[in-house]
Amino acid sequence: MDKLRRVLSGHEENEELGLTDQVLDASTLSYSTRVKCFVICFAGGILCSILGSALLFLPNGTKLFAVFYTIGNIAALSSTCFLMGPLKQLKRMFEPKRLIATIVMLLCLVLTLCAVFWWRKRGLAIIFCILQFLAMTWYSISYIPFARDAVMKCFTTCLS
Repeated sequence: MDKLRRVLSGHEENEELGLTDQVLDASTLSYSTRVKCFVICFAGGILCSILGSALLFLPNGTKLFAVFYTIGNIAALSSTCFLMGPLKQLKRMFEPKRLIATIVMLLCLVLTLCAVFWWRKRGLAIIFCILQFLAMTWYSISYIPFARDAVMKCFTTCLS
């Protein structure tokens, strides 16, 4: 459990803490508080996404769907900031193995809202929401060792 805490907080066993890390650690929440905040934020994000999906079937529900779905994805993505801290989260988001998924995900978040509010194209907004889901999934599995390889292997096996 201690090793999990060190990994989530960004400190490996062989890493020495610098002055900056010590200052950041001194001002952070306790581990149990961070986990609770993560769960609350992540659950809120999922709840917003489900609520948005339910609102899709109302008249003019596409706008509500796009907004709630996007807010849900942002909340779910932000929830991991409680586990590892915002700076470490941003550094990990833009690592080379996650760069494309991160850019596509963030771009789709913005384009979904643009499609609904400025361009007024409901179909395009739904397409961007689907792309949000796919990019968020691809981004999320990048944190699981060998998960992307397994997904790609399954995908190529199914196609052949």
